[in-house]
Amino acid sequence: MGTLASLIAGLASGETLAAVKRAKTAAIVYLAAAAAVCIGAGFLLAAAFIWTERRYGPIEAALGFGAGFVVLAGLILLVYRVTAGSRARRQARRRRSDLTALGATVALGLLPALARAKPGPGLVLWPLATLVAYAIYKENTGSPPKGDDHPGEGT
Repeated sequence: MGTLASLIAGLASGETLAAVKRAKTAAIVYLAAAAAVCIGAGFLLAAAFIWTERRYGPIEAALGFGAGFVVLAGLILLVYRVTAGSRARRQARRRRSDLTALGATVALGLLPALARAKPGPGLVLWPLATLVAYAIYKENTGSPPKGDDHPGEGT
């Protein structure tokens, strides 16, 4: 109840609107800075190409820059593939943690209702239905077979 009260108090005081406005302003500033960096990097790349072209010739410069970017793309993909396993494990841990928190929240939310409920079939069927739903969820969200985490692979 205390969390809900602080949320309502934050909304009433305008603190939430101020935080949203600050976040929006920060997003615009970071977007403008990113655009300036991209433009600057483009000019630096053009200058490097012109310098390389004058020093080695236009064909050699184009071949060198092309090969450099192909190697860069390969390195990016290699790093992505190497870190894919740790990313998947981290997501699985986060998913388990979220499900545990969700289950605890639901259980705590149901305790008062179950305490007030009259003994009968509903008292037994509700937890049973929850367990069945959880079993269905676990069956349908099992870990994918090896190799299915990267579609299009091996074709």
